[in-house]
Amino acid sequence: MTHDIRSDSHTPHFDGSPDWRDTATRYALLPLRLFLAVTFIYAGLDKLTDSAFMADSGSGSIGDMMSAARDSSAIPAMIDMALKNPVGFGYAIAIGELAVGIGTLLGLFTRLAAFGGALISLSLWLTVSWSASPYYYGNDLPYLMAWIPLILAGAPALSVDAAIRSRRRGGASRHRAGAYH
Repeated sequence: MTHDIRSDSHTPHFDGSPDWRDTATRYALLPLRLFLAVTFIYAGLDKLTDSAFMADSGSGSIGDMMSAARDSSAIPAMIDMALKNPVGFGYAIAIGELAVGIGTLLGLFTRLAAFGGALISLSLWLTVSWSASPYYYGNDLPYLMAWIPLILAGAPALSVDAAIRSRRRGGASRHRAGAYH
């Protein structure tokens, strides 16, 4: 005998107020979004304010870091391209991280920002952390995977995107309501 009762369902409140699970679902991506945003903003600012990092060569420089990672990377040609102008590449990565972090924090063009974060994480995984063994010791692959939920879902709560969506829906319903009078 089969039953039509689902074990993952729950009874909503009789007064129509949302259940705590509804609230938890609505805000589920917020901790991930805040973590990734703060991390990428910090990483971008750290690169921009570190004069040793923004150098062609020398201890702690982007040039030396890329040269050291070149032979063990999955795509050495990618590093060769960046080594033509390591400081310019360093600024591009730092500004990209800042843009991704700020967009993610504000929830502005969140899917696009998350896609940018995923591309940065993918490029770092295929170059700098590719040689980590076992693979899960490298930190860029988990960041890449962490961006995927935000690419898929965006920022449904506490975001500029959600405010714009809400405003559009409100304006569209006011427009429709006015058309029938």
